[in-house]
Amino acid sequence: MKRIITLLFIAGALLVNTYAQKYVGGDISMLPKYEEHGAMYKDHDGNNIEDMLEFLRLQGWNSMRVRLFVDPANATDTEKGEGVCQDLDYVKALGKRIKEKGMAFVLDFHYSDTWADPAKQWTPASWVSLSDNDLYTKIYEYTKSVLQELKAAGATPDFIQTGNEISYGMLWGESGSSSLKKCYTSNSANWSRFTTLLKKAGEACREECPDAKIIIHTERAAQTSVLKAFYDNMASYGVEYDIIGLSYYPYYHGDLNTLETAINTLETNFQGKDIMIVETGYSSHWSMGGTFDYSGTYPYSEEGQKNFTEDLIDMLNNHGSVKGLYWWWPEANEYGLDWSTNRVTDNWYNASLFDNETGKATLALSSLRTFLGDLDGIANTTVSKEESNDDRWLTIDGRQVSYPSAKGLYIHKGKVTVF
Repeated sequence: MKRIITLLFIAGALLVNTYAQKYVGGDISMLPKYEEHGAMYKDHDGNNIEDMLEFLRLQGWNSMRVRLFVDPANATDTEKGEGVCQDLDYVKALGKRIKEKGMAFVLDFHYSDTWADPAKQWTPASWVSLSDNDLYTKIYEYTKSVLQELKAAGATPDFIQTGNEISYGMLWGESGSSSLKKCYTSNSANWSRFTTLLKKAGEACREECPDAKIIIHTERAAQTSVLKAFYDNMASYGVEYDIIGLSYYPYYHGDLNTLETAINTLETNFQGKDIMIVETGYSSHWSMGGTFDYSGTYPYSEEGQKNFTEDLIDMLNNHGSVKGLYWWWPEANEYGLDWSTNRVTDNWYNASLFDNETGKATLALSSLRTFLGDLDGIANTTVSKEESNDDRWLTIDGRQVSYPSAKGLYIHKGKVTVF
């Protein structure tokens, strides 16, 4: 069943451009492993999902993020059990799938063989002996080579993170080293080294993927003075980038007011920079631990997770600078696996958007699409008396489809059709 609202085609095109400026999705870096091991995914009604990316696309998601390690074979067994496995071949294959679905692809460079975060930014084993000058060359050549291979594989990134949660620098040296090259906002040491690395990585990005946006990613949402000082230093040292990327986990960072304070600080001091929440999550079942308990406001339940997600989106949509929202590890799902012999990781992840015990999508998964805005008002757009001759079917975010296969808004012959 459908109803048709006639529009000037140019109005439809403007709507496409408007909604394409915002991105919602998740970091699905483990999806191929779950698929390989036979995890069973189901929709809200318990029906089997045959094509996960297609399901997420039909839920309104339009972008996906994937991490890349230099050589994850060098990670410890513990780290591999936590999900460290994404080498270049892995990312090429998954990135190609994302692009083939018409989704934007966010590439997250971990310039390490294992997890890179504020407490761990260890130099890859094959780079440890390099001098700083040689590292500057290496990060440029490595970044450039990766992007060349991704382009050749049909997986050109649309957004590129040059480092993951680099609040205190990156490429510190060998794991366990006593001479870590950290960058503290209260100490000028190592900032020149750190920002030179970022500039060389960014140079490779601009050369190979000139249309891609560069994201500089931190996670100090709860420490606005540190956050401001970090991006002040990016400006002072001339680091070129497009987007401020933030991690926000309420169980570590605090309530939604904490995040909004951080966003207000960034909007005030770094006008012209877009902001993306490149990692977030909240549990639908059990506590995630951490340092802040939000369960009094959002209980650990499917409804609590949904309410958190919707309140987060309501707040973010009050800020025009916020252009992206990505859930961390939404695809985690052990349903259908033999935990004793065929598990994907060594532990469940409790903030997934699929229930580990039933395989069903949680309500919050579909709520995420509202970050792109309320499309109901389209019905009030000016009516046209003439049809366009354009016979293509387009989704509201500009993707061409052969024919609508799910409920939603589509543009066809200058009309918006509601299926």
